[in-house]
Formats: sequence, structure tokens, C-alpha cells
Amino acid sequence: MGSRPALVQHQNRGEAVAGDIIVKQKKNMAAAAGGGGGQGRNRRALGDIGNLVTVRGGGGVVDAKPSHISRPVTRSFCAQLLANAQAAAENNKKPVDKAAIGVDGAIAIASKRAVVVAQKKAAAHKKVVTVKPKPENVIEISPDTSEQQEEDVKKEKKPPLNPKKASEDGSSRKKTQTLTSILTARSKAACGLTDKPREEQILDIDAVDVNNELAVVEYVEDIYKFYKLVENESRVHDYMDSQPEINERMRAILVDWLIEVHNKFELMPETLYLTINIVDRYLSINTVSRRELQLVGMGAMLMASKYEEIWAPEVNDFVCISDRAYSHEQVLIMEKRILGGLEWNLTVPTPYVFLVRFIKASDPDQNMENMVYFLAELGMMNYTTIIYCPSMIAASAVYAARCTLNKTPLWNETLKRHTGFSEPQLRDCAKLLVSLHLMASENKLKVIHRKYSNPQRGAVALLPPAKTLLST
Repeated sequence: MGSRPALVQHQNRGEAVAGDIIVKQKKNMAAAAGGGGGQGRNRRALGDIGNLVTVRGGGGVVDAKPSHISRPVTRSFCAQLLANAQAAAENNKKPVDKAAIGVDGAIAIASKRAVVVAQKKAAAHKKVVTVKPKPENVIEISPDTSEQQEEDVKKEKKPPLNPKKASEDGSSRKKTQTLTSILTARSKAACGLTDKPREEQILDIDAVDVNNELAVVEYVEDIYKFYKLVENESRVHDYMDSQPEINERMRAILVDWLIEVHNKFELMPETLYLTINIVDRYLSINTVSRRELQLVGMGAMLMASKYEEIWAPEVNDFVCISDRAYSHEQVLIMEKRILGGLEWNLTVPTPYVFLVRFIKASDPDQNMENMVYFLAELGMMNYTTIIYCPSMIAASAVYAARCTLNKTPLWNETLKRHTGFSEPQLRDCAKLLVSLHLMASENKLKVIHRKYSNPQRGAVALLPPAKTLLST
């Protein structure tokens, strides 16, 4: 049978000791035991192979304990042993036999890899070590520094005075701003977004409603952007020329009566504004006789009540309040005709939708709120305001009310932001509303004037109108 070499490592004081051990084992253990029948029974017990060192003798291999090294093994000592072994091999011009080297050669060979690894680590450590460059002089750009000073600083390559040090010295120079703030300020100036004084800052009108889930603060801005986009789709244009039997005076009488019915039934404000919107939209697409005009108003209010109210009035209530001028069946038939003409589209932005938002942006008191609604209802009753979109009427009512109550300022950035209109854009419509306020006490249709002369509504109808606005 052939033999195989085995490498046995021996550790002495924490260092690796290696030697080439050639062990010749014969497979026929029965002969060594003295018989073939007891094969494998008298097998030689395994020795402590980790503590055996092979010593070459005359006729075979003898196991002996390794000799102890009196000198501790170090890296330099291993390197010296390796160099001596290589020099001896070169002198003999023969390849170095690892087994012939003995213990010292085995130590050197085993230590070679450790030396190479240590050299690689040292080289890598040298590569990692870098020299930090000297800090360059940083030039800070300050808006308070003149162009000539900046040029001088660049030439001399010296930083400007430290604002902290200057403040310590008692200097009146302002603190140096960062480059980011300077670039931001210049960008705003280029876009026309200059910083406003404190009183001109846009207020967050929804901050008080953050915890109110019904206020839907997260979506309110998007909702009103949508209202502004679609208000022209349901906007009513001039239709009076297409009505042979109806004129502006008759329409004003109808609206005046509907406001009285609205108060009688104690309905929501949304119901009144939606009723007038339904009446105008239906009259713009259908010709109505004089006799049916009041019936159109009754059907419109019945529909608006069903849409907005929790407890809507019944048909018989409208029949009774009209002094039974129309029957129960006629009211239902008119309601069906109106729904068919409008294609069941009742979700439209009325002036009241914008009034709620714009009043909130004006930081109002109770008199301010009552005055806005008073002017808005006057404009709704007058046919000449039909040329303006609902948001324009609402914003003009707020502006005219502020002029009437002498609010300062008359218009600010917060109102401009939320209404989308500037003061010059609202002046014409606001003048119209103020003129209606001026004539309200002399008008024969006094339902609105009487409604807002009540002390419960602040008696705002009795306040003098803003004549200064009419003179501009």
C-alpha cells in the first residue's frame, strides 16, 4: 500500500510550529497482530497526533515528542531563519527540502505568510494616511458689503469681518446672511415676490379649524379652486330679451316674495341662493308666461329645500302660502319640468358658497357679516348683477361692506389671496351694490331692507352707505 504525507501543527506559546511528517501505515493489521482471524481486534490505539513529531531513523519512522524551543518565536526571528535557509539552499544549488530543514526551517516556512500579511497591512496603512489640505480663505458674500469691498476682498483673498466679532466690538453692522438666504431673496425679487410688511402678510384663516373635522381643512383650498373653475359652467347670462312676458321688475318682485317665504319657513341661507339660481337658469332656457312665473319660483324653492334642508316644507305648505293660486298637481308638474330642463344638475357654486369663505378671510365681526349678506341679497334681487360671476358678487359684497363700516385696510393680501380679485377689479360691482343700498329705503320692495333693519341682524340696513366709494 502507498503512503501519504501528513502535516502536523504544533503550537508552542501561542505560535504555530509546523513540520513535514511522513507516516507509513500498512493496511494489513492482522499480520501485525499475529493472525488473520483476529483482524482489526488488536489494532494499535491512536496516539496524540497533535504532540507527535516524526524523526527519521535508519529503518522507519519513530514517534517522539518535539524538542522545545528555548527562544520565543518572533516575526524578525522567523524572517532570519527563512533567510538563512534560502542562503544555504543557494550555496548547495539544490531545492530546499522542507523536511530536511528541520524544526527551524518549518518555523520559517510557517512564518512566511505572517510576514507577508504584516507587510501588506503596513503598506495599506501607508496608503490610507493622507495629508489634509490647508483650509483656504472663504469669502462670504453679504448684502451689506459694497461691490468695491467685495472686489478688494477677492484681490487680497482675505475674509470680511466676522459679524460675531464685530458685534462684540460694539459695531452697528448687521449680521452676515447666508448665501442661501441671499439667493432666495434675489429670486423672490426677480419674480415680484418681495417681502411684505408684517400687516400685509397672508393670514392662515384655517388655523382655528385644524381640529374641526367638518371644516375639512386638508381639502378646503382644492374645493374652492374647483368652485372657481366650474362657476362659469352654471353661470346665467342675459336672458330677459328672450322672455316676451317677463321683465326685470317682475323678476325682482318674485325674488322679493321668495325671500319673504324663506324667512317664513325659517330655511337655511343655502336654500335661498340655490332657489334664485334655479329660477334664473330655468328662465334662461325656457319661455315662461307671466301667470306661471310665481309657480316657477315655488317649484324652485321646493327643489332647493329638498336639496339643502333636513326637514323640507311640503307641497301643501307652498300651496297655502301662495293663497292657493296653484294646485298640488301644478306644483309637482312644474318641479318635474324644471328638473328636466336643468338635467337634474343642482350642484352648482352659488354666491353663498363664496360668501362663507370670503367673510372668513375678512376677519369679521357680527356687523360685518350681516352687512355682507345684506348687500349680497340686494345684488341678488337686482337683475343687473347677473353679468357678474358668483365669486365676483361675493367678493364685491365683502369689499363694499368694509367700505361701509370703514374697515382698515379696505383690502389686504389675505383677501386678495382667497378671493382671487384685486381692489380695482371689484370696484365697479361694489359701486353697484352700494347704490342699491342707497336706494333700498326708498324702494317699494322692502323685504330685504326690513329683514336687515331688525336689531337681531345688527340693523345694518339703517347704516349710511359708503358714498365715498361712489365718488371714486
